[in-house]
Amino acid sequence: MFVPEGFLFSGLSCGIRKENKLDLGLIYSPKELTAWGVFTTNTVKAAPVLLGKRFIKEKEIHGVLANSGVANACTGEEGFKRALTVLKEVAKHLKIPYKSLLPASTGVIGEQLPLEKILPNIPSLISNLSAQNYIQFAKAIMTTDTFPKVVSKKTEEGIVIFGIAKGAGMIAPNMATMLAFILTDAEVSKDYLKKSLPKIVEQSFNRITVDGDTSTNDTVYMLCSNLKKIKNWEKFENRCLEVAKELAYLIIKDGEGASKVVKILIKGAKTKKEAKILATSIANSPLVKTAFYGEDPNWGRIFSALGKSGIKFNPQEVEIYLNGIPWVANFKNVNSEAKIKEEMRKPEIELCIRLKQGKISYEVLTTDLTEEYIRINAHYRT
Repeated sequence: MFVPEGFLFSGLSCGIRKENKLDLGLIYSPKELTAWGVFTTNTVKAAPVLLGKRFIKEKEIHGVLANSGVANACTGEEGFKRALTVLKEVAKHLKIPYKSLLPASTGVIGEQLPLEKILPNIPSLISNLSAQNYIQFAKAIMTTDTFPKVVSKKTEEGIVIFGIAKGAGMIAPNMATMLAFILTDAEVSKDYLKKSLPKIVEQSFNRITVDGDTSTNDTVYMLCSNLKKIKNWEKFENRCLEVAKELAYLIIKDGEGASKVVKILIKGAKTKKEAKILATSIANSPLVKTAFYGEDPNWGRIFSALGKSGIKFNPQEVEIYLNGIPWVANFKNVNSEAKIKEEMRKPEIELCIRLKQGKISYEVLTTDLTEEYIRINAHYRT
């Protein structure tokens, strides 16, 4: 695993989560970082999101402080006070401005950060900092995730792009409960990040959905230690997008209760906006998702999901393909149900919808919907 130069990581358990699971993490750079962030568009924004949107504009940034177990959302002024108390305590030990630490939280909405559990563990969190402790940090931000999500790429120039993410449920990014951190040792300006990070997010994290719920805490930060100069910007940008796309894929692969990853591909739409609406309508349809789980070739549900989107198209011209195999044309099966069922049994499926309305394509990754998803979320707090 390639780790970018200039970053240290730490993670430990301070008792926020049950069963002594890691729940407090720190990414730290002794030197100033270039940083930018993209945040949830949910009207209800958690305290760390609102603070992060302010702090990201600061000139001096040194890292990220994250916790799991408590989202610190819908916690009012007390939520802000507690978040600032923790940030100030960490900053005091590191001898840096508290606004140079970007906060991130994930977990139960409506509960306050337990300062009595967090504050005594801050010295240990800092003493545990190491360039190799990224897995500890990755585990410290997990909630219903079943595995830590870490991706690393290296350019031919030796520049490392490194990503850590969490997310399994409440995933429907409008920029999902999803946190992601993209780190690089490249020299990058803040103006560049302001332009490039939203584009990266739009092509990766904003094209996944597990359940159609956009979280109060969604955050993507990109942090640059500025230790290596970029010569080939195109390859650097491609590697950054690859890291983000792989993290997004891992989130879907780990979707709560999911047994399948389903790529919804719209082809032949008039506009990108229409293609996105159509793809998302299918991806978020409980009826389509349960059909994939039950391996039931009920293509009527797909037409229904397309139709409810409000986008105008000619239903009779629509063609449906499954894993590249023709399935439906002119409202009729063009392959045997047995063949389609066989394809639906696979753990990774591509559903392609050809509209014949234009030349625009758009894809979204989603999951099937299982009894396990209901069990996890019915008992999330218990």
